[in-house]
Amino acid sequence: MASNDPKKAGGGGGGSGFFASLASSISNLGSVMTKSVNGLVPYEGLEVINPEGSTDDAAEEASRGRWKQEDRDGYWKMMQKYIGSDVTSMVTLPVIIFEPMTMLQKMAELMEYSHLLDMADKTEDPYMRMVYASSWAISVYYAFQRTWKPFNPILGETYEMANYNGVNFISEQVSHHPPMSAGHAENEHFTYDCTSKLKTKFLGNSIDVYPVGRTRVTLKRDGVVLDLVPPLTKVHNLIFGRTWVDSPGEMVMTNLTTGDKVVLYFQPCGWFGSGRYEVDGYVYNASEEPKILMTGKWNESMSYQPCDGEGEPLPGTELKEVWKLADVPKDDKYQYTHFAHKINSFDTAPKKLLPSDSRLRPDRYALEMGDMSKSGYEKSSMEERQRAEKRTREEKGQGFTPKWFDITEEVTPTPWGDLEVYQFNGKYSGHRAAADNSEDNTDPKSIEFNPWQFQDLST
Repeated sequence: MASNDPKKAGGGGGGSGFFASLASSISNLGSVMTKSVNGLVPYEGLEVINPEGSTDDAAEEASRGRWKQEDRDGYWKMMQKYIGSDVTSMVTLPVIIFEPMTMLQKMAELMEYSHLLDMADKTEDPYMRMVYASSWAISVYYAFQRTWKPFNPILGETYEMANYNGVNFISEQVSHHPPMSAGHAENEHFTYDCTSKLKTKFLGNSIDVYPVGRTRVTLKRDGVVLDLVPPLTKVHNLIFGRTWVDSPGEMVMTNLTTGDKVVLYFQPCGWFGSGRYEVDGYVYNASEEPKILMTGKWNESMSYQPCDGEGEPLPGTELKEVWKLADVPKDDKYQYTHFAHKINSFDTAPKKLLPSDSRLRPDRYALEMGDMSKSGYEKSSMEERQRAEKRTREEKGQGFTPKWFDITEEVTPTPWGDLEVYQFNGKYSGHRAAADNSEDNTDPKSIEFNPWQFQDLST
């Protein structure tokens, strides 16, 4: 149970000395920085936020961004009717805002710094275990700040990543309405299991993305199970202005076996970028007493330091870095890390790649090659075939059954709604062992994308 004491789990605060400046550096982005720019465009209620400026910069900021003037004006008129709605699968979006990657691939980006989970499994210190594991959870936020939208997976689509630092990963789109994905990863130190159901709220020129999901990590040495609840994500300046991402709020990781937990507070962005990227919090024991303070920036590094029961650093100790962002490509068009490029390449693909793999999508590949016209055409064609398959299933009285994950009877509550839980059924392990032992050396680039349930269905 959360405590009103800022040093207790869920309080989101810090020690009176170490984090004394925390409260003063936080501003409420929504109420302080938004500004109507009705003098610039003839639509009421448009809010444009410059993360590097103040309210006086809103009008100038609105004229920036990747959209052409005529395109964004038209799109704004079309999207106004959806304000306040969950637009996850209601709207057909233009390819101009997409990156050449799918949501299933983006799930795999959590594995870039998987060595932190290896370290969590190896350590005998229960609190350092939480430092390593929560730093792993923080590490993906640099990738999640990208302002391009990944493609929504086709029902039955998959993504495989083979033996990256000893980790094998599989994800599958298990539901289309509502959009749901399931993922599983494993190496000698941990297993990772996730069920994700995307939920959004469109607010005009911004959108709130709620991570309705369940993420569980099992550390193999002691069998402890870690549960992760991330904060929501806010995407600002979708149409007018330069798009940017913030994730204000609390991240909570709980050791379900021992009751230890980490509560990390993501500061919201204030005027002129004040507080942006900053993360502060504590590792608590099962009695909600702070044991280790953690601080850093989710786009740079995280550090830790032992603390006393009041949350103050212990005398004779110092901050130590636990995670640091790896070098990233300069001036990359899609702000990709080196790992993101590996995810998109066939270098991380297993032998005898599943034909339903995201790498094989023709719209994704066309966008990667810079052909936006072909990408848009292929995207529309696949979406139409997906609708046709749905009609066929309804006519046959059949439901869709995932291959690699099974739905369970468990429904777990999340801060943003209940979630139906899917579990890894183990069939992929057998499939992968057989594929690896086969003599089939087909070039994966020659495989046609095929996630379809009804193979004779006309496109």
